[in-house]
Amino acid sequence: MDAIRGMMAFIDAAPTAFHAVEQVAKRLEDAGYERLEERAAWRIAPGGRYFVTRNRSSLIAFRVPECGFKPFQIVASHGDSPCFKLKPNADRAAQGLALLNVEKYGGMLMSTWLDRPLSVAGRLVVEGPRGLETRLVDVDRDVAIIPNVPIHFNRAANDGVAWNAQVDMLPVIGEEGADILAIVAECAGVEKEKIAGGDLFLYNRDRASLVGANSEFVSAPRLDDLACAYASLEALLAARPSKHIDMLCLFDNEEVGSGSKQGAGSTLLAEVMRRVALALGAAPQALEAAVAGSFLVSADNAHAVHPNHPDKYDEQNRVHMNGGVVVKSNANQKYTSDGLSAAVFEGVCRRAGVPTQRFSNRSDVVGGSTLGSILSGHASMNAVDIGLAQLAMHSARETMGARDEAYMIDALRAFYECEIEVEGDGTVTME
Repeated sequence: MDAIRGMMAFIDAAPTAFHAVEQVAKRLEDAGYERLEERAAWRIAPGGRYFVTRNRSSLIAFRVPECGFKPFQIVASHGDSPCFKLKPNADRAAQGLALLNVEKYGGMLMSTWLDRPLSVAGRLVVEGPRGLETRLVDVDRDVAIIPNVPIHFNRAANDGVAWNAQVDMLPVIGEEGADILAIVAECAGVEKEKIAGGDLFLYNRDRASLVGANSEFVSAPRLDDLACAYASLEALLAARPSKHIDMLCLFDNEEVGSGSKQGAGSTLLAEVMRRVALALGAAPQALEAAVAGSFLVSADNAHAVHPNHPDKYDEQNRVHMNGGVVVKSNANQKYTSDGLSAAVFEGVCRRAGVPTQRFSNRSDVVGGSTLGSILSGHASMNAVDIGLAQLAMHSARETMGARDEAYMIDALRAFYECEIEVEGDGTVTME
């Protein structure tokens, strides 16, 4: 239960990707990891532990073995989740009420956001004594709600509704005159007039909780993908030192395609790997050789079979909550797993005593994509896509198995501790 309680506390304290990175950075610093700055020269030594952030919403941490520059073993996840983002001119009024002008962030089940207590969190840009400064903010109280239309005025509501984000999903924050920037400024301890900009999001205020006859499930916002982010952090901190470079990646903007300066589609991973090689004095072509010998685990949650709609899933490749770590595959490279990488990771899990299960979509269903294939396009290495089985992906509140978080931590810890060598002819050795 320690694993699941820790994950639940992590999710409750991470309403946005900014806050997730802040939590991870603090844990790393407490564990002796040194913060690096992208704009400064890096001094890295064998045996050292380091991390760097970009945009305060993405993070890469790594530890160098005593033997110096070696291939990388990487676990990558993401810290963002589908939600609503406040537009620049967010305040509006209607029928004597104050509303927020918001837009969708990512592919979401919009109806699940209705009639829930919501709050606002994110990053502010404020005028400070030395220029513009960024501050994280969390209103941390029930400040907004998106009201449904009564059944009396929409008799077809239970037959299916086409939700319009511009019309149906505007949250109420009070009576006319309520000012969201004033509320946010007070929480951040700044004058409203000092706010020059920001990235603010609505988030579900419901706390993570255990549910089920025997508390065998977890219900929480943002399980996709904070469950994997938390597991990768716990695994890195618990793993014994290895002979390779252990690396943890937490990216932003996965839910909107990863095409940002801080997303998996950016240069961030490749630049960090290159700078590590340079700082350690690696020989020419050593980086290319190291990348070719590296291994990536893309950790992003998977679809558990829905008990009311099993027909939506491939009969031979359905996965279940509390069934262990899911290895995901797709012929069209929505997932980056192939026969070799899946076999390697499943072998790691067997050594750790962690059960695994395999997922593939129905052939007539187009599934979502994730980080693995995007990252492999910037740093080509063997890679596998994995996750934890969950229900209601991209809902305002999702459900997963309570035992699965410990399975994921154990699997990723074993991955960090295992020495994986993949030869050019496909021969693999694991120590």
